[in-house]
Amino acid sequence: MIRDVLRITMALSAAALLTGCTERAWAASLESTGTPDLGVDVTTLSYVIDHPYAAFSTLKRAVYEGKERDLETGHMVKKRVEVTVRDTAEMVVGVKATVVEVSDYDDGELVGKTLAFYAQDAAGVVYHLGEQVDDLEGGKVVGHEGQWFAGEKGARAGVFMPATLKVGAVFEQERAPGVAEDRSKVVAIGKTVKVRAGSYKDCIETEDQDPIERTTVRKVYAKGIGLLRQSSEWLSLELVMLEVR
Repeated sequence: MIRDVLRITMALSAAALLTGCTERAWAASLESTGTPDLGVDVTTLSYVIDHPYAAFSTLKRAVYEGKERDLETGHMVKKRVEVTVRDTAEMVVGVKATVVEVSDYDDGELVGKTLAFYAQDAAGVVYHLGEQVDDLEGGKVVGHEGQWFAGEKGARAGVFMPATLKVGAVFEQERAPGVAEDRSKVVAIGKTVKVRAGSYKDCIETEDQDPIERTTVRKVYAKGIGLLRQSSEWLSLELVMLEVR
């Protein structure tokens, strides 16, 4: 579920070592010899994603900073989320997909790393195909909470971003029963929003509900950029740095 963000997010010396070890395992796990039922016509899907509010074709790297309160302990941590769109598409669940790597830091320590997979159909709908998740403690993998793939264990491809956006539009970004079930509703369009990285026009705002965690988050997306900001009573996160291709 790209735990917010988006799980979006290692100490750097541990990260360098970890990346070499885990990515080989990830690459092996992504190979698929068949095409499972994803709940979408896979023949229409392409890894080229040019949706104006999911600009993975032009985005190279984005960094978000803010604060998050642990819902169980109440402890507040400084959040840093680094999002990188990989240069090379990869096969996952029988589909060639764009790969978005998310590294999640709490108080400077890498606590999670996620690979999220996306594809776009001919009509312009961006689908979320799954997430490969590593939860980390002290540089070691301790779990894979929230990991899912469309076509496995009843999961289906989610609609990450509809082709047409209007106030009141509702879509399911994740459809993995009991694991990831995030749902979004467009609550505003045409907004001008200022964050540390700059001021942006023609933004949309969504209200995202996680029925599993029972949380609600407001998200703002900028045209040609993607995610700008996330906010709730327990989370405050905004774009501070952007690198495009």
